[in-house]
Amino acid sequence: MTTRTLGPAGPTVSALGLGCMGMSAFYGGRGSEDEAITLIQQALDRGVTLLDTADVYGPHSNERLLGRAIAGRRNEVFLASKFGLKLDPGNPQARGIDGRPEYVQAACEDSLRRLGVDHIDLYYQHRVDPAVPIEDTVGAMARLVEQGKVRWLGLSEASAATIRRAHAVHPITAVQSEYSLWSREPEQNGVLATTAELGIGFVPYSPLGRGFLTGAIRSPDDFEADDYRRSSPRFQGDNFARNLALVSQVQALAAELEITPAQLALAWVLAQGPHLVPIPGTTRLPRLQENLGALQVQLGADVLARLDAVFPLHAAAGARYPQAVLATVDR
Repeated sequence: MTTRTLGPAGPTVSALGLGCMGMSAFYGGRGSEDEAITLIQQALDRGVTLLDTADVYGPHSNERLLGRAIAGRRNEVFLASKFGLKLDPGNPQARGIDGRPEYVQAACEDSLRRLGVDHIDLYYQHRVDPAVPIEDTVGAMARLVEQGKVRWLGLSEASAATIRRAHAVHPITAVQSEYSLWSREPEQNGVLATTAELGIGFVPYSPLGRGFLTGAIRSPDDFEADDYRRSSPRFQGDNFARNLALVSQVQALAAELEITPAQLALAWVLAQGPHLVPIPGTTRLPRLQENLGALQVQLGADVLARLDAVFPLHAAAGARYPQAVLATVDR
């Protein structure tokens, strides 16, 4: 397994991690928990060390699932979880955020219990709470490090200014944001440059465009009734058709290179900097194998230029989240 560090002085992890959210929440087509556990263990067998979850996935069930999967193999895992994002079970579009210091402590202890571990390697604030100064939240997170319950700290979907303020309180090891060929906002809002400058790892989630960049999704009807993507602007109406035309160009280039579209999309993310560690998610072993194959792909400057021409900033049609959710990012 190829490895990378989360920042020049950060921890070493597998160059590709595994996002576990889709095993329990938001996407349709989920298999059984036993199938998910087998896939996680197969990933560990192949050298994947970075496993990513959050208390809100399920909610709570994904942490329990991951805890079952890594039982007896804790020393093989770099375990990442997140706190602070709350969903309303009656309204999936309604999200609450809690960054209060007392909640930070309680949320971590609850996650440790569900995961069945005595520490979390990387603990993220899932979304920045605009009602609580970031200094107060990160101060509480730093106390978790002092207590030995957490080893490294992270932020998710934070703005460049917030990252700097947080980093001044306690070193931030990783920032997680959506980043892919069709979600290139971190290049424009300064987050990618700020993490590189400060020596912070950058962890792109949804590096395959929520599965769309694989070319496997051809119609909105491919989604099950409970699939979050049915409510995503990029997967609706004319946006879907326009984005499908972009993906067709990725498929054509991948065929020319004799790799899969997923491998091309992941190789592009990996090529954006040595401090990037993408966490594609999957529920299928063949997809896991395919994704790991991207680590063997080296893209030349000409191919990168062609991809930039197809997917410049804001090439994708439609916002990456519904407006209510979009309001919670880049704070």
